[in-house]
Amino acid sequence: MAVIAGAAFVAITTVQFVAARFSLREHLTAADIVGLRFAGALFVFLPVLWKTGTAKLRLLGWRKAGLLALLVGLPYTLIINQGLTHAPAAHAAALSPASIVFFSFLLSRLVFKDKVSRARIIGMVAIIGGLLLFVSPAALKTGDTLRGDLLFAGSGIMFALYAVLVRFWSVDARTAAIAAVLFSCLPLPLLYIVAPSGFAAASIAEIATQFVIQGFLAGAVAIVLYTYTVHQLGPREASLFMPCIPVTTCVVGMAVLEEMLTLPQFVAIAAITFGMVFPMLQKS
Repeated sequence: MAVIAGAAFVAITTVQFVAARFSLREHLTAADIVGLRFAGALFVFLPVLWKTGTAKLRLLGWRKAGLLALLVGLPYTLIINQGLTHAPAAHAAALSPASIVFFSFLLSRLVFKDKVSRARIIGMVAIIGGLLLFVSPAALKTGDTLRGDLLFAGSGIMFALYAVLVRFWSVDARTAAIAAVLFSCLPLPLLYIVAPSGFAAASIAEIATQFVIQGFLAGAVAIVLYTYTVHQLGPREASLFMPCIPVTTCVVGMAVLEEMLTLPQFVAIAAITFGMVFPMLQKS
């Protein structure tokens, strides 16, 4: 079941990146996407919360729940979508997962004293090399692409911290997801006061599509799937489902968004993918 959950997470994440990039190039803003994400997720989780009660949330405590929400809730989502206003979807799909894998490895080593194999070291070297190669063309420019790439890398650090805390506190998937959604909905009115919006220019179909993809799927289903995978396999092993995301998003992004990568960036994606897959193959 953990393998199926990981594969579903990959598929949802791919669609999320491409769909968000599409609307951000058209009418909606990063704040709009964030609002639709958490409004949709809240629509899913409120009936669940009504049925199951708040006992687990109270046991988790507002401090821990708030910290999880900071790491994988509104700030995380806003950073991703702000990055997508500056850089292509494939950049997000390569840099964010690679950062998650690298920092999950680092934090698991520091917090849980997990053993480090030779295959893991080789994989991390490949990932670091791929990350540096991927951003190097952007680093030579003064445009917005590098800004987006740095935001994607920062989001990966946040998600890795979330995964480690979920394991450290033994938080179940549903409770962690509900906590992140509830706390992220609180500042939404303030966000719309200070941030620009493109809802007036967008069609009902575009808004509804993003509501389903960003809210139902990415905001609710994906976070439960990933948290479940973390519980079953641990942060490092769960992060190894990320290798498919750069490849699938690159293919879908070229087909749907017509966003092409440079040759060095294709090589970088290959290096990142190898770095994430190699330790898993050696372990099997």
